[in-house]
Amino acid sequence: MDVGVWIALSGAAMSVLALVGSVTLLLGEATLRRLLRPLVAFAAGSLLGGAFFHMLPAALATGDEPRRVLAWAAGGFLAFLALEQVLHWHHCRRADASCPEPLTWLILIGDGLHNLLGGMAVAGTFLVDVRLGVTTWIAAALHEVPQELSDFAVLVQGGWSRRRALLANFASALAFPLGSGIAWLASFQADVAFLVPFAAGNFLYIGASDLVPQVNRSHASREAAIHLACFAGGLVVLYIAA
Repeated sequence: MDVGVWIALSGAAMSVLALVGSVTLLLGEATLRRLLRPLVAFAAGSLLGGAFFHMLPAALATGDEPRRVLAWAAGGFLAFLALEQVLHWHHCRRADASCPEPLTWLILIGDGLHNLLGGMAVAGTFLVDVRLGVTTWIAAALHEVPQELSDFAVLVQGGWSRRRALLANFASALAFPLGSGIAWLASFQADVAFLVPFAAGNFLYIGASDLVPQVNRSHASREAAIHLACFAGGLVVLYIAA
């Protein structure tokens, strides 16, 4: 199958994942909260595993100077740090937060930019190697599920109807295939292999800065053990898939 088809299908599939918030229509709030942190822990492990076991080795295997590869990874990390600093995501990222209406819009803007950059980065891995693209997409998707559930819950708590929140999340997710298309078109004019280490930096930032702190909020020993096991499970799954 042509790499352009792979990129198009991956973008469409990631957009559909935004509809996962509809699951909250069937789950009680207590059940959702019990499921959310184990999912976040697994997603954190898978993102870090994707960066360490797939993207960085693939970028280094291209023969490019290691210092340059790591510089692009650092740039990807920095890009997402800057994005969160500008949009103040952490003021309104928690599912149990009470968010005023303007901050709910910041979530959607932030998610849209996140999806745009993510789409470009994942498409870049497909352009280097389809197998690498598939594993990168899986790691990104595992992160997307708990993020969408969390964002959906926050939008509803911010006063949005469930239908409006679901449609808004889907609209912001369309930035992912847009980013994928931009990367694919750019590949005809320039070498976009730098997007692989750049994506690794993105994954490292999201996993270590956004998700791990959420996992560490629980101080109960049983919950902490479950979260650690889920995190390790994410690492192991991506290691085995390498």
